[in-house]
This record gives sequence, C-alpha cells and structure tokens, in this order.
Amino acid sequence: MGLEQAWYRSSRWLKLLRPLEALFCTLARRRRQAFQQGKRPSWTAPVPVVVVGNISVGGTGKSPLVLFLIEQLRQRGFKPGVVSRGYRATPPTTPYFVTVASSSVEAGDEPLMIVRRTGVPLVISPDRVAAAKLLLEQTDCDLIISDDGMQHYALNRDIEIAVIDGVRGFGNGRCLPEGPLREPVSRLADVDLIVVNGASPEQWLQHSYREKSFTMLLQPGELVGLSDDRRVATDQWTESRQVNAVAAIGNPQRFTATLETLGFSATLNSFPDHHTYVEKDFCFTQSAPLIMTEKDAVKCDHIALHDAWYLQVNAALEDGFLMQLEALLNRLAPSVNTTE
Repeated sequence: MGLEQAWYRSSRWLKLLRPLEALFCTLARRRRQAFQQGKRPSWTAPVPVVVVGNISVGGTGKSPLVLFLIEQLRQRGFKPGVVSRGYRATPPTTPYFVTVASSSVEAGDEPLMIVRRTGVPLVISPDRVAAAKLLLEQTDCDLIISDDGMQHYALNRDIEIAVIDGVRGFGNGRCLPEGPLREPVSRLADVDLIVVNGASPEQWLQHSYREKSFTMLLQPGELVGLSDDRRVATDQWTESRQVNAVAAIGNPQRFTATLETLGFSATLNSFPDHHTYVEKDFCFTQSAPLIMTEKDAVKCDHIALHDAWYLQVNAALEDGFLMQLEALLNRLAPSVNTTE
C-alpha cells in the first residue's frame, strides 16, 4: 500500500511517523510566524491578490475554481491575471509567460489548460513574487489570482480561498508525513472562504466554519475533439458509449464516475497526477473512443490520437459564495464596479 492510500485509509502504522509530523508542524508554524512578524521578507502587490489553495497535498479542484473566478471577475469589471508555480514545468526562463502556443513541458499542464480555456495572462515561477511583478509590468491586470499559493507567504494576499476535496476530505487528519495535510485543519480558521468540491461542508467542517463554507459542483460540459476542436454535447453523442478513459489527476475515479453519470461505460487507465504522456500510454486492449480530462488533453499535442476527446467541466457554486466574495472585493477596491 502506498503512502497516499495509507493516509486515506487511516493505516495504523502511520503512527510511527508521528515524531516527524511533530517536527514538520513546528517548522511550518515557525515559518508562517516569521513572515507574519516581519522576520522574513514579504511583498505586497499594488492590486488585490486572491489566493486559491488548499491545506492538503494532491488535487482538490483548484483549477476549475480558478476558471470560475476568472469568468466571474471579468463579468464584474476586473482584469484578472494569474500566477502559478507551474508544477513540473521546465520553462526556458523564469518567470515565464504562458501562451496558448506553449507546450505542457514548458508551462505545466494546469497553467496551460487555464490559458487555453480563458486567454488570461498567466506567469509561472516557483517565486510567486517574481511572477506577480512580471505580470504587473507587462499587462494591465488589476487583480492577481495566485493558483495554489496558500503556503507561499512571501506574497501577501488580500483574500484566501481554501479548496477541500469533498470525497477524500482530510484523510486521517494528520500533517505530513503521517497524513496528507500541509497545515493543520485549524488553519482554515484564518481563510476568508472555504470551497468543498463535490460535497456539503457539513460533512467535513465544524460549525464555526459553516458561514464561510460553500459547495462546488463540477458540471460536465461538451466533449471536444483533440484533432479538430469539434464540439459535441454528451447527450448528442452518436458513437459507442463503451469508451477508453485516461486521467492523470488527483482523484481519477471522480472522472470515471462523471462519465458514468453521462451514460458512458468507461475503462479507466489512470496515471499519477501531472503524468507526462508518451505514445505507449494509449495502447488499449479494446478499440473504442478515447475520452480524457481537459488537463490531460493539453499534454497530448505531440501524440497522434484517433477518435480522442476531452470533457470540459465547469464549476458551479452557491450564490452565497459570490455574495461574500463581492463583499470582500468591495472592501479592497470600492472604485471597481462589482455588480452585474
């Protein structure tokens, strides 16, 4: 059993790692306090900064929320830009501006997907401050979304949004390496908004967090052809509903479940999150249409795939989320019109 499986099955042997967890928590707490107390340098951007992050390792649904925020902020008069670490990216320079012509190797899968979907200006760098400065120097963006930057305290933030996987929750509730948490659950007391992906907040959160906690549902969109960008509504699909599926995401079973709700019978071929695809990954035992996630699709530019599609998904959140977000933004930038 791998470490990640053990976290979410609360395996007893993990208690052997508790001394290391205690050390990790102490170091993480001291690091955050050093930034809060000014002992380590931090930078404040001249525009509002909204951090979308999580307290656990692995995928929780941050990218769909970032896409949702870009659309909603534009509707409210903002010109958002995005900064991201660019996990596993190998750009020619850093910080690096991601464009629709970038490769997933250069840009990372999630940043490239966000740019291709929205056209938003986006810069990747392990140094979020350097990324934010370049973004402001070369664009007219008036708000920065930091994708997965909750623990990057060198970049000061005005609004923090934590995303929780509504299926897996907090695992065994312990911090690394005994559990999957980067910071203890108590860290959520300090964030502005909490989004639970795919479940009611009551399932995972104590009552004191409820007023700032909201459910996010991922709604399937159209199927898009990899070779020709042809779009087909899932209820208008005329090919076989016996399909091959690939997913290299934090929770690939969620993708299979989505396909099944749409009437597909999917044979799942799962890979580690952020996996780099090669041609042999698509040698299937059955001949059938291939459906993958949008995040996977941007990593297949170099592979000739026949009858291959990706499924777009869109985040849907409760109205209360946008009401609270607007209230926070109005306090920060009252001169910007945030009414529809």
